[in-house]
Amino acid sequence: MTPVGLVVVDDHMVFREGLRALLGRVEDIEIVGEAATTQEAIEVTEAVRPDVVLMDLHLPGGGGEVATTTILAAHHEVAVLVLTMHSDDAHLRHALHAGARGYLLKDAEPDAIIRAVVAVNEGQAIFDPGIAARVIAATGTSDAERPFPVLTEREYEILDRLARGLPNNAISARMGISIKTVQNNVSTILLKL
Repeated sequence: MTPVGLVVVDDHMVFREGLRALLGRVEDIEIVGEAATTQEAIEVTEAVRPDVVLMDLHLPGGGGEVATTTILAAHHEVAVLVLTMHSDDAHLRHALHAGARGYLLKDAEPDAIIRAVVAVNEGQAIFDPGIAARVIAATGTSDAERPFPVLTEREYEILDRLARGLPNNAISARMGISIKTVQNNVSTILLKL
């Protein structure tokens, strides 16, 4: 199995070094670059073409949302996983609108970060447990109050299962649809949101 090529983006050198120490010991992950600013993130991604970009939102030069939008416009195959201290809905919405496939808080357990990097590389959407609970609550409203009116019923069902932490293969089995269908729906959900 080819290791996941990862670029680590954070404006704090000590935090980047900590991530490098954590993720560098995982045989399924290879750190292929790092960046401290929005522009560096764009340039490094262009140069090394990673599988996953682990993206902070607070960056000099525009921020992680700008970097994510720019990177994904040129390289839609790259998965962006946000790792941030911002737990509010506004930052979450902006990151998802930019195309991020996952959203974790910086206080996440080390194993959760490792699993999330691998999962987004496999096409899954990953949310921090506290954020996932809010997504579930938001999707649990009546049809008249739906917070995401652009989603179809199937997309709501998949989003609900994602928010509960189910991987794509479990969603596929429970809904009786192919994994590829789940992955396509996840991509559509992220684009719509």
